Amino acid sequence: MPYNRKAIAPWSTERLQGIESATVDSNIETPQYLQPVVNTGVINKNGNWIGNVTSDRLFTIDATHEGIANGGATLSPQAQPDRIDMTGYSSLFIAIKPSNSGNFKIESVMGPDTNTFANLTPVNAASGLKKINVGQNAFALAVDDSAEALAAVWNIFVIYDVLAGQKNLQFKITNNSGAESDITFAYLRVA
Repeated sequence: MPYNRKAIAPWSTERLQGIESATVDSNIETPQYLQPVVNTGVINKNGNWIGNVTSDRLFTIDATHEGIANGGATLSPQAQPDRIDMTGYSSLFIAIKPSNSGNFKIESVMGPDTNTFANLTPVNAASGLKKINVGQNAFALAVDDSAEALAAVWNIFVIYDVLAGQKNLQFKITNNSGAESDITFAYLRVA
């Protein structure tokens, strides 16, 4: 049950003292109850409603890249959408399932030039994404694992904060396993 009490507004003490020239009533109602609030987004400067981003519940599984030769590379995701949009997300889980065990190189790269980065086009497609670490003053590749040993099952990795906000993201996976391999890729974004 709501309960309101009267309080004195700090700017209107003259009115309380009987000075009639004051234009503000010294008594204001102060709500004394809890009211649940749900934040579902904001209205941006253009007057458009932008909903809050929530974490993905399930992995988005890309189509399998078949028969990637030893030394060959593939870009994932390849199916539509052919990029990962990290707008509003801070972290990312990626999963890679090769058909045979061995070493694989994993790099974060700019997505296809058929996609824009916000309103910029064309982009430098398949180029390594660069960032600056705290305390450094030179760009370095955001994700660049030159020899990750993967088993022939789902290998799941988490990437915290490094790719936050990236709008046109893909992963370049190079097969260095010593044999031809089918490669399946999946991702899950975390807000």
